[in-house]
Amino acid sequence: MVHRLESLVIRHTNRLPAPSGPAGQGSVAARQFDAALMSVGFKLSAGLLERLSGLGEETVVETAARTLETVREMTGDHVQHNVYFVDFPANVPDTLDFWVRCVTEALADDASRDRVLAQLRTGVLNLLALPSYGTYQHTYAEMLAVQDELIAAAGDRLTVLHLGDALDAEVSSLYGALAGSTTPLGDEGLLDLAVLAAHCADGPQPEAIPVRENRAVVNRARLGVGADLLLDTVTDVLRLACALSDGDVTLLGPTRFRSPSRSVRRGLLAGLDSVVAEAPAKLADVGAHREAWKRLGERLHAHEYRARWPHAADVFAVARGEKEARTFDSRVEKLLGAGDVIGAARLLTSAPGKLFRSLDRLLRICPTQGERDAVVTAAERVAPQVSGRVLLSVREHFHNRGGEGVEGAGRRVFVNRLGRAWVTPDTRPAVPAPERERLVAALDTEIRRRLPDPGHLLIDPDVLDVALPLSGKATAAGLGVLPRGSLSPVDGELLRFFVHWKQTGRPTDYDLSALMLDASYESAGWLSYTSLTLVEGEHSGDITNAPEGASEFINLRLGAVSGDFIVPQVNIYSGEGFEEVEESFFGFMLRDSEQLGRPFEPRTVRMKSELRGPGRVALPLAFVRGGDGRWRAKWLHLYLKGSPNFNRVEENRMSVAQLLRGIIERDQLTVRYLTDLMADRAGATTLWDGTTVPDGPVTYIGLERPDGLHPDSLIITPENLRALIPS
Repeated sequence: MVHRLESLVIRHTNRLPAPSGPAGQGSVAARQFDAALMSVGFKLSAGLLERLSGLGEETVVETAARTLETVREMTGDHVQHNVYFVDFPANVPDTLDFWVRCVTEALADDASRDRVLAQLRTGVLNLLALPSYGTYQHTYAEMLAVQDELIAAAGDRLTVLHLGDALDAEVSSLYGALAGSTTPLGDEGLLDLAVLAAHCADGPQPEAIPVRENRAVVNRARLGVGADLLLDTVTDVLRLACALSDGDVTLLGPTRFRSPSRSVRRGLLAGLDSVVAEAPAKLADVGAHREAWKRLGERLHAHEYRARWPHAADVFAVARGEKEARTFDSRVEKLLGAGDVIGAARLLTSAPGKLFRSLDRLLRICPTQGERDAVVTAAERVAPQVSGRVLLSVREHFHNRGGEGVEGAGRRVFVNRLGRAWVTPDTRPAVPAPERERLVAALDTEIRRRLPDPGHLLIDPDVLDVALPLSGKATAAGLGVLPRGSLSPVDGELLRFFVHWKQTGRPTDYDLSALMLDASYESAGWLSYTSLTLVEGEHSGDITNAPEGASEFINLRLGAVSGDFIVPQVNIYSGEGFEEVEESFFGFMLRDSEQLGRPFEPRTVRMKSELRGPGRVALPLAFVRGGDGRWRAKWLHLYLKGSPNFNRVEENRMSVAQLLRGIIERDQLTVRYLTDLMADRAGATTLWDGTTVPDGPVTYIGLERPDGLHPDSLIITPENLRALIPS
């Protein structure tokens, strides 16, 4: 358990909890540990190296073994990345030449000759019928033997591991940060929170847990230690029941409820009864999840406790339709149906978040200036009661609702919480400019008011175009991953991206592809198993079965790319989905033109993200050439539904281009927006040059934490970027 907790801290903070043990002469082992870390793109900070050097050698070696295991998994180096073509990217053949070679080898094989001849006579050949196609023709060791050693380069990634506090203090701090997050966590974040909550349930707690999914995970742990539950809606109880059954606390998918113990049943029913007793109007929330409540009622045997907890019994009566509970939304719709926009806005002020999410609609249907003024005035009055995440989301929305003349105003991009995306024409009337500008000004004022006094603000310029993490659902778990919509620089001459997957049971074929688009979003070619080589680069070869794990790579020379967009994608050709396989992840590496090395070199990995989504086509990110000629990564984290089988880049290039255009032409709210607001209150604002560290405490915002910052500094990096979102 200690190793697991230590690993969580490293992954989320790039801090190694302070190692403890007998004093000794550990300097030699510590330097060896540092060298081993550098081979996978990590390094010990000066303070951590000093701490380890003063410990016994055995303690240092044990710490090194645990830490190396964690960071190798972070980069994807915990698996063996073999390639079909043994000396990739050298000597990758032309696609047709390769297929002919496979046919020739099949015809020379007694076991396959008749089957292949029969297919050739029909004029249609199944590549999977060729014995040498789709499976490794050499071992991992044989592949390594023909690859040159990596030439070190100044541009190789070097992530510094900093010295943390004692393990218990680091775990408690991380628990507080995740549980108290003002934005929803991703799936892996929720799993990590569950581990931390089980360890910290009877210790210090965050002042507030505003995100309902987080609260459900924490409540499960609190129930286990007999602590009071954090409940203020009936849906909180439903989410807790889902957590207890290892189900979906987001309530997006159905949960198969287990039969809880008698004590758990009593705890859930007592909590439900107290919520409804205090505010009977909250019964209106039951209708949103009526079927789930019915199934839960069967497991809780609510009828047995009707006399003891009658208000809890009312919840299940509403779910079964035996008792009416008029919803808040129905009251709003009734007013709007009668044309009473002002009345609807007045009612919505009692639910400020709903009012802000309804502003676009209300302003579009207001027939008079007086009604528009009343709607905006109502929003201004309740703005202090709205969560920071909603304020920022609405601010971004109205920035992109400028009407005629705004780039991309003719299309709408929808992305649900699972990462499924689609684009439709925008047929909505424009929001009147005066009201839009008035709202934007009010939002800026309220957001600025909530931001802390940063003191000396030190900013890494590369972080300014990172999108604000308004939801953890918009960011995949992994190393160097940024929120959807972010832009980050791509500095290198060779771009190589990769996918690795390992099937659970049945044969599974994932196909890594790269679609090139020109400035008009028209196809300019692609690399895939059907197009192994282009002027720009090479594909490592198709692997069609992954019982022990499989990898595919695409190598690109950025200077030779003629298009303006490169869109990597992972297509599921057949077999298990991204959520079914034992493991699947995507990433990219950057190298100088003279660097050689193996197909996978962990210290050149700039990003590695988990592939865990509902579609059959994954779009992790795109590479965009700017007007200055520099390439940048545009982070997508999207999934297309695709076909059940046989997805190929050739067949989805139109939908991918349309979706990419909608994403590219939408302005995201970025770190730059918040730092501009913070700068008004900062004692000083400095753009970090990568070398000079101020002597005193600072508020540092950047992609990586510099070594040597004052210990009282507030440090914001992608690992805790959610801390920027005001409550």
